[in-house]
Order: sequence, then structure tokens, then C-alpha cells
Amino acid sequence: MIKIGTNVRVTDNTGALSAQVIGLIKGGRQRFARPGKIVKVTVKKARSDGNVHEHEVHYALVVRVKKEYRREDGTTIRFDDNAVVLIDPESKEPKGTRIFGPIAREVKLYGFDKVTQLAEEVL
Repeated sequence: MIKIGTNVRVTDNTGALSAQVIGLIKGGRQRFARPGKIVKVTVKKARSDGNVHEHEVHYALVVRVKKEYRREDGTTIRFDDNAVVLIDPESKEPKGTRIFGPIAREVKLYGFDKVTQLAEEVL
């Protein structure tokens, strides 16, 4: 589960390497974010030749979480890291053109089809 203050890895080619969650979107008293949810992040580390720079605030989509969670079919799944993809909040389109590593199947269930198409693997 991802909450405010969590450091996450950015897994796209926008230039950001790591970010910190500063807000949870879509919900009143939400405490945790799971795969497929939108969060507000600030970029903590970025490449100098990228499209985004350090200390910028962006919206991001959670694609992987370290904490295991149970799916409706009874299976549990967990990943090695907490990861997000930077997105445009209005169009739900990713800012990058590539997504590295696997992503959770729940991302497609929440309507982020373009992110799913760009991913290497969907688990």
C-alpha cells in the first residue's frame, strides 16, 4: 500500500527516476493507494536530459506495490518495488512513450488502456 510520504520509482522514460507521494486523488478520506489509483507526486531525482525536472509536481498512476494484496479470484500478488507512471490527469494518457517492467492487471480495469499497451508485461 502506498500512502503520503512514500518514495516510489518512476518506471517510464520521462526522465524522472524517483518521486515522493504528496497526495492521494479520487476519494475523500482515502489513506492508501493501490494499483490503478492516481496520486500526486513530487520528483525527487531526475536525469538532466529528461522532460521533467526535480521538485516539479505531477500526477502519477500507481502500477506496482510492494505490499501483497488479494484479488477477487482469491490469488495474491506482490512486486519487488513501489512504482508509478507519470500521466496527464485530464486525458489519462502517460507522459512517456515507454514503460519499463511489469504492471498490475488492475491498471487496465480502471480504464488506463494506453498504459497497458505500452507496458512490457501485464501480471
